Amino acid sequence: MDELVNLIVKKTGVPAATAQTIVKMVVDFLKKKLPAPIGAQIDGMLSNDAAVKSAENVLGNLASQLGKKK
Repeated sequence: MDELVNLIVKKTGVPAATAQTIVKMVVDFLKKKLPAPIGAQIDGMLSNDAAVKSAENVLGNLASQLGKKK
């Protein structure tokens, strides 16, 4: 999860404590909304380097989409 927090700090410039709060809120939200078997795997995925890389790609794509002006 630290890598994800660091990525958010790097991409957005928000303080690490804020990024940590954001990640925790999103993870908790996903755990509640996803089916139980999938939600239970989220923590394991965040400790997996390949999954973190995938999350980096998703965040990068999301950031680029949010940055586009319509």
